[in-house]
Amino acid sequence: MTADSRAHSFNAAAAQYAANRPSYPPALLDTVERLMDRPLAGARVADVGAGTGIATVLLRERGAEVIAVEPGDGMAAQFRRTLPDVPIVRGDGNALPLADASRDLITYAQSWHWTDTGRSVPEALRVLRPGGTLALWWNTSALDVPWIAAQHERVARHCGVKPPASSPGERPDDSRAIELAGLAGLAVVRRHLRWSRVVPLDTHLANISSHSAFLVLGESGTRAFLTEERTRLRELFPDETVEETYVVDLLVATRP
Repeated sequence: MTADSRAHSFNAAAAQYAANRPSYPPALLDTVERLMDRPLAGARVADVGAGTGIATVLLRERGAEVIAVEPGDGMAAQFRRTLPDVPIVRGDGNALPLADASRDLITYAQSWHWTDTGRSVPEALRVLRPGGTLALWWNTSALDVPWIAAQHERVARHCGVKPPASSPGERPDDSRAIELAGLAGLAVVRRHLRWSRVVPLDTHLANISSHSAFLVLGESGTRAFLTEERTRLRELFPDETVEETYVVDLLVATRP
C-alpha cells in the first residue's frame, strides 16, 4: 500500500476522524507562542493539512487569522461543516497555494509526514515572512504506559506495520528534526508535552481505527481487530472508560 493511498484513505472516514481523534493541550499553543516570541492573536497563520480542523479551531480560539490548506475532498467537506467561516483552499505542503512572505506562522498538525520534505521545506520558507515560524507537531502515544505499548504491538502485527521503537522523548536523533535542519539550515527547537484525555471505550476504539493503517484494511479487517480489542480492554477498564496518554512531539523553526 503506497503512502499516497494511505494519505487519501482519511477522506472516506472524515466524520469518524472529526468525532474521535484527540485535540491538543493548551500547553502546546502556549509553547508555540513562546518560541515564536509573539501571541497568536492577530498572527497570519496557514494550517497545512488541516484535515477536519482540529488544530484550526485552537488557533482561531487564540485569535489567529487562519487559512486552512487541505488536499482531500472528504476532509475539506468536513472542515467546512465544522468551520464554515474559516477560509480553506485546496492544496498541500509540496505546492502551497499561498503568496510569498504572506504568513507569520505555518502549522502542520499530524500532517508533515505526508509531504515530500525536499519540496515542502522550500515552500514553507517561501510563504513565511522573514522571522516567521514553522511549527510541526504530532500526538504520539505514551509508550511508557504498559497497556498502550501492548496495544501498539497488537496494532502493528494486525496491520503489518513496523511498531514504534520507543516514546518520542527517547529518540533524540529523530529524523524529523535532523531532516528539517539539514534541508533548510534552520535551528530547530524540539519540545515534548505530555497530556491525557479520558474517553468512553467506544471513542477510543473509533480513534485507533481512524488511523490510515486500519482505513486501508477495509471494514472486515478492522472489525475483527476491534472485537478482540474491546474484550481485552474491558478487562483493564471494566467501567469502559479509557485514559489515553499522549506526548505531543513539537518541532519549531524560524525563518531567518
